[in-house]
Amino acid sequence: MELDSSVGCVNFRDVGEYLSLLTDASPLPAGRLLRGGKLDFVDTPANIGQPRTILNLRRGPDRQTFGAQVFHLPAPNDLENYDTTNPRVRRWLNEVISVFENSTLAFPVLIHCTSGKDRTGVVVAALLSILGIDKRWIIEEYLLSEGEVRAEWIQQALGGLTDLPRYFHRVDLAKVTATLLR
Repeated sequence: MELDSSVGCVNFRDVGEYLSLLTDASPLPAGRLLRGGKLDFVDTPANIGQPRTILNLRRGPDRQTFGAQVFHLPAPNDLENYDTTNPRVRRWLNEVISVFENSTLAFPVLIHCTSGKDRTGVVVAALLSILGIDKRWIIEEYLLSEGEVRAEWIQQALGGLTDLPRYFHRVDLAKVTATLLR
């Protein structure tokens, strides 16, 4: 079934808030990392957690950014983003994750793509992996998304992220962690 994104931001949620419900002790505070689908039908920033930074993973620009700082980091549409062993996916993920090296990044950060589950799911899974979140909770958080999602897809993505310092060789992972948790 196709998601109806004309009613707002599909699959919108606060990642830290949901992790605290799943794990009882999330290291990621609520109100830091938001995720969702396209913003074309969002009326007010309050409907998407008042983001101060937006990472747009779609090919097209956002119609409205509500005054937030925007990073447009599209993944090529011909990529299977769950295949994190693909060198092109790896380069793209390194570019996206490097945004979080910036200690002055304004929070909350909203990461979004069209439906908020595939490209966004892989990026969120990578960030949670960097924070040391157990894979079972990363998978559970991903499976909260509506639309076609499968545990084996995000497991495939996580399978390519086993040696994080080597995988994210272009990124200072200590800075990413410090920025996310400050």
